Amino acid sequence: MAELRTDRLVLRRWRDSDLEPWAAMNADPEVRRHLGDLLTRERSDASVAQFQIEFDQRGYGWWAVEVEATGEFIGFAGLDEVDDGMPFTGVEIGWRLARSAWGQGYATEAALAVLAHGFDSLEFPEILAVTTATNLRSQAVMRRIGMTRHPADDFDDATEPEGPLRPKVLYRIARSARI
Repeated sequence: MAELRTDRLVLRRWRDSDLEPWAAMNADPEVRRHLGDLLTRERSDASVAQFQIEFDQRGYGWWAVEVEATGEFIGFAGLDEVDDGMPFTGVEIGWRLARSAWGQGYATEAALAVLAHGFDSLEFPEILAVTTATNLRSQAVMRRIGMTRHPADDFDDATEPEGPLRPKVLYRIARSARI
C-alpha cells in the first residue's frame, strides 16, 4: 500500500524532503513532551530510515502525513508492532504532528484512515494505543476514533526512568467494535 487518502490528508511513504521538517519536530520540546529526549538530526534521520525498512519488511508502518491542498509535511501516523518488554502484545496505532498542525482534527482524520486500513486491509483483530497518563490530547483522539480504556490495563513503562513519562495508559479497539 503506497498511500492512504482522506478528505484533507495524504498518508504516504517518506521522501528526502520530509527529513528537515521531521527533524524540526523532533527538536521541538512541546512535540516531544510526552515522548522523551529531543532527537538530534542524525537520530531523527535514522528513525525515518528505520521506518522505511520496517514498512518494506511488514507491509505497514509509519506513513508521512501531508496536507493534500498544500503538500505540506505535518508529521506521521501509522501502525507498529508493540515494543518488546511491554505487558501486552499486538499492533499499536500512533501519530505525531507538528505544532502548527495541532487543533485542526488532522490527528483524528489520519488515525481513522489508519484504523480502516489496519482492520479492512490488514485484517488485524484489535489495534492498541499507548500514551503517557498526562497526554490528554492523544487520549482525546483515541476516544474520538472509538478506542476505550480500561484502567486495569494501565501500566508503568519500565523502559522509562521515574517521572512523568513512566505511567502509561492503554486504549484498545476491536475490529468488531469499530465506529
